[in-house]
Amino acid sequence: MRLFFLIFTLASTALAGIGVTAILAAGLDGWQPIVIAAGGGAIIALPVSWIVSARIKDLS
Repeated sequence: MRLFFLIFTLASTALAGIGVTAILAAGLDGWQPIVIAAGGGAIIALPVSWIVSARIKDLS
């Protein structure tokens, strides 16, 4: 479980940053699109972290 939380911390930060950067590059300003993109990145990071941590555990 610690591995999942560690990977989630890194993945959610990266995916939220990518989402916010994409929103700003698209010319959408305001707080709502930025918050939606950051939240979407954190939500997408949940299954990604679960899958990656499960595969790492299978390797060891």
